[in-house]
Amino acid sequence: MTLGTRLYTMLRGERVGEDSFGNRYYHEKNPDESGQRRKRWVLYKGAAEASKVPADWHAWLHHTIALPPSVAPLAAQPWEQPHRPNATGSPDAYLPRGHLHGTGQRPPATGDYEPWRPN
Repeated sequence: MTLGTRLYTMLRGERVGEDSFGNRYYHEKNPDESGQRRKRWVLYKGAAEASKVPADWHAWLHHTIALPPSVAPLAAQPWEQPHRPNATGSPDAYLPRGHLHGTGQRPPATGDYEPWRPN
């Protein structure tokens, strides 16, 4: 978070909620009289990583839904899984079998592969 974002939040922001990761969400206290929508933003807990924003808060930030999830939570669907931030490049990243940073042991070849050879 930069100094400018911190000052803008203190002067013009109104807190509307917080998600399970500790990210705090804000919108403008008094929108412009020109009819434009209120600005919405997030202050991340820890490093600023956009994949840490859950789907319901993402929808609110992008004006897809009118009310923040802290006021009107979205109904959970039976197929939904809990939100997980992108773990690429971290120790929690997915590594398939045989990956050099994992076990390094590839499964043996089955012998059913036949390369294409031009005539």
